[in-house]
Amino acid sequence: QVQLVESGGGLVQAGGSLRLSCAPSGLTFRRYATGWFRQAPGKEREFVAAITWSGVDTKYADSVKGRFTISRDNAKNTVYLQMSSLKPEDTAVYYCAADFDQPAWLVGAERGITYDYWGQGTQVTVSS
Repeated sequence: QVQLVESGGGLVQAGGSLRLSCAPSGLTFRRYATGWFRQAPGKEREFVAAITWSGVDTKYADSVKGRFTISRDNAKNTVYLQMSSLKPEDTAVYYCAADFDQPAWLVGAERGITYDYWGQGTQVTVSS
């Protein structure tokens, strides 16, 4: 059974940084593209960032461009989301998701339906 496990969430003050990690069990990430999504209370889930399996190509939501960086270490079978200059509006449960990579995968990376596997989420709270 495939599971994705997120870690690294927590409470941070505005302007601070956190690094989230996502690691799978029952799956080798090397051939899988990965995305991060978030969901704040009372709001719909939204796309945050995505990365192809090679790590060469990435995509970001406008709201996090310049502040968040997605990366991966395939040797460690882990994908990261480095979050800097955090704002209270970044408060949400953050989820990682994986999908088997293919040509032009990033075109559909913002859509949750693209992904086959999801984690349980990790809470990020940014205080003002």
